[in-house]
Amino acid sequence: MKISVVIPVFNEEKYIANCLDTLVNQEEPADEIIIVDNNSTDRTAWIVKKYPVILTHEKKQGMIPARNHGFNLAKYEIIARTDADSRLPRTWIKQIKSHFLNQSIDALSGTLLYYDLLFPTTLFANIFFRYLNKTQGFDTLAGPNLAITKKMWNKIKNTCCQDERLVHEDIDLAWHVHQAGGITKMDYSLIIQISARRIKHNPLSFFVEYPIRLRSTQRMHQPR
Repeated sequence: MKISVVIPVFNEEKYIANCLDTLVNQEEPADEIIIVDNNSTDRTAWIVKKYPVILTHEKKQGMIPARNHGFNLAKYEIIARTDADSRLPRTWIKQIKSHFLNQSIDALSGTLLYYDLLFPTTLFANIFFRYLNKTQGFDTLAGPNLAITKKMWNKIKNTCCQDERLVHEDIDLAWHVHQAGGITKMDYSLIIQISARRIKHNPLSFFVEYPIRLRSTQRMHQPR
């Protein structure tokens, strides 16, 4: 089983090197790493070119177009995705492979630890994911820490929502896998570290706009 890793980036010069250092030093290496540059104007692309990765470009601005570009380009059976500010455990690829080799699942996710909060913990992410999984009736997906089979992606890519003003792209992805008859799984022991920069930069957006868009995502997909 081979794995493609996709990382969308936009002006990530402060973070991308640390992310790629953890990715290229995995116990089991990725079979390809695809960096999707989404119109960066800083040194992101220059830094990325120092690593053994595929650098591609997506002109349409946004996480969804950048993600889709990378997923469509991926060659291998499993597509894993993370973010530029992630720090991955050395067993990340190994754990992902183990799940898909030993279980009949179509998509996998893990949980998140915010490494630059005063008290780094997975508690808040775990409470949110457990609540969401219970209310939805199936496991959701967390954007910086997920994997999906190429077969399932090809099945749902033309139906996934495209307007990220209305949906959370990762939760939307989980809904489309579920509606296509697929199985999603969340492994709470599959933990990556990410920055809390978005929460710190705009807490109002995180605690107000984020829940509003979450509810919009749910309303768009729940049976009427």
